[in-house]
Amino acid sequence: MSKRLPPHFPVELSIVIPLLNEAESLPELTRWINRVLSQHGLTYEVILVDDGSTDASWDVIEALAQADTHLRGIRFNRNYGKSAALNTAFKEANGRVVCTMDADLQDSPEELPELYRMIVQERYDLVSGWKKKRFDPLSKTLPTKLFNGVTRWISGIQLHDFNCGLKAYDQRVVKGIEVYGEMHRYIPVIAKWNGFGRIGEKAVQHQERKYGVTKFGLERFVYGFLDLLSITFVSRFRRRPMHFFGTMGTVSFLLGMLITLWLVGEKAYLAFHNLRARSVTDQPLFFLALVAVIVGIQLFLAGFLAEMIQLSGPRKNQYLIRDKLNLD
Repeated sequence: MSKRLPPHFPVELSIVIPLLNEAESLPELTRWINRVLSQHGLTYEVILVDDGSTDASWDVIEALAQADTHLRGIRFNRNYGKSAALNTAFKEANGRVVCTMDADLQDSPEELPELYRMIVQERYDLVSGWKKKRFDPLSKTLPTKLFNGVTRWISGIQLHDFNCGLKAYDQRVVKGIEVYGEMHRYIPVIAKWNGFGRIGEKAVQHQERKYGVTKFGLERFVYGFLDLLSITFVSRFRRRPMHFFGTMGTVSFLLGMLITLWLVGEKAYLAFHNLRARSVTDQPLFFLALVAVIVGIQLFLAGFLAEMIQLSGPRKNQYLIRDKLNLD
């Protein structure tokens, strides 16, 4: 692999590892990374993010960093979650390619050189790992299959495993997106909607957990699906909220008005022909139509206010620029 880097890339590969109570696995993991990347001649840095561990993880990181200059550490005051850890480390990463992996030794560092090659040589924006053969209990694998199926359907991105922690990114991707909540699961979706459409996939080795216990909980999928809805809405309508609220409001308003006009017209027709007819206000359908009109007006006003807020926001004109030519 080529070692000729642009001057603004101090290293070829940044490896971001968020962790929570993984003191036992860190020495073995960092030695493994060093062995693999040294064999392939890659310059690298490892950014370990201690997400509020209550064990000796930070002490281990400090000791390892004294012996290995490739290691960098970030320590949170409390547990903020994986998305916060990744987002913070992405801002600090210096590598031409940024890889993420879990600290529990279930992700193999042997995959890193090939992931790096796919970004640099095949020019992918993002490559996601696919744990084809998993060593997880059914309580984790079955919800994961459902999660992946729904995400594929909503996003249109044909990945088998959105939730795999082992991923590789062109640096432009991690510097151009923001991750929060449980949105680390949807980084491919966020990347696509920010214009990074070359998304690949690689089958990767998955191993049984060697130390500690899983931090997985079923509640994360509930939060994850809510975040998926949030990402979908924000990505599509952040710059034009009136398109969403205004459309819904207009449809509701017109539907209510049409029902009202039909009821009034029916009443007038029957009265003109001297036929018996109920009063318009005695019909339940009239009140449903009235609710539709009111809801339509409220949705339209919500869209208008959202449009005003968006236009006055400090980030209203921040766009990702891929290249510049003859510009300072």
